[in-house]
Amino acid sequence: MNRRLEVIAAGRGGWFTRPDALAAGYSDSQVRQRVQSGQWIRMSFNSYVDPRGWPADEPLWERAIRLHRLRVRMARERLGAVVVSHQSAALLHGLPVWGTDLAAAHFTRLGAGQSRSGRQIRVHRGALAADEIVELNGLQVTACERAVVETACTTSYEVGVVLADGAWRLGLSARDRLAAVVRRHRHWHGLPAARAAVEFADGRSESVGESRLRVLMANHGLPAPELQVEIRDEAGRFIGRVDFLLVGTLVVEFDGAVKYGDTADAVLAEKRREDRLRERGYGVIRINWADLGRPHETAARLWRAVSMYAVGTGDRQ
Repeated sequence: MNRRLEVIAAGRGGWFTRPDALAAGYSDSQVRQRVQSGQWIRMSFNSYVDPRGWPADEPLWERAIRLHRLRVRMARERLGAVVVSHQSAALLHGLPVWGTDLAAAHFTRLGAGQSRSGRQIRVHRGALAADEIVELNGLQVTACERAVVETACTTSYEVGVVLADGAWRLGLSARDRLAAVVRRHRHWHGLPAARAAVEFADGRSESVGESRLRVLMANHGLPAPELQVEIRDEAGRFIGRVDFLLVGTLVVEFDGAVKYGDTADAVLAEKRREDRLRERGYGVIRINWADLGRPHETAARLWRAVSMYAVGTGDRQ
């Protein structure tokens, strides 16, 4: 990208249009060649980004989020009177958008106008009250509670739980405020899933994985777990805080990609913690991302552990 186009793209927030490229001295054939070679990425509306300055080792999910943010800003400038909504709004609020499709930027049109569906842009129709719109970094965006509920309506119950847990955990919302949106929009398609997600939400879930694990356990009829339980030894000394405690004696921990750090000391400290839990009579079972992708097998494994440790349940905390 030449210096003139760099300045234009920077002024737009990182993207540029075909006319911008032509004005900067590129020909149509050069634009096509750069897109075909991967030097530039075509977004929509004949708009492009140059990804070569981005981190080479950027994870695919983070790359998708980066592209989505750019697509939202680019499309908002072209669409006129719209508000960023659904998972696009959830992302801008900083919520975990696991399980949502980030290929298209989502908006809701203000006033009269048609809905629009495309591979990269989705414009919804729907009434928006003034108290359902906030401003984030110069963009009009649906309020956090509405973003959670409308996304749950158009995706799934599990996505709704992840979003609602995240909004609560981050202090951006709470169950009563989410429930108020459910009541307000009780005629929306997909509302039963959103309502169930809000009712099940718990801000003590500390990650997407923990939220999904709660859903898995509930779906398979496992005993309702206690969350973030502090466990101590006989002398009252703190052993650790565990993700879940089932039937008073079974500790269930969710292991994310990086939970204890990469050092040998961290791994050893966690092993000692687990040994102390077992010495106190607790069973310990660990669930990871791959296990969430095998829900029936994972539930069966948890049920076996529950059966083993439910006998003689006592108060060891």
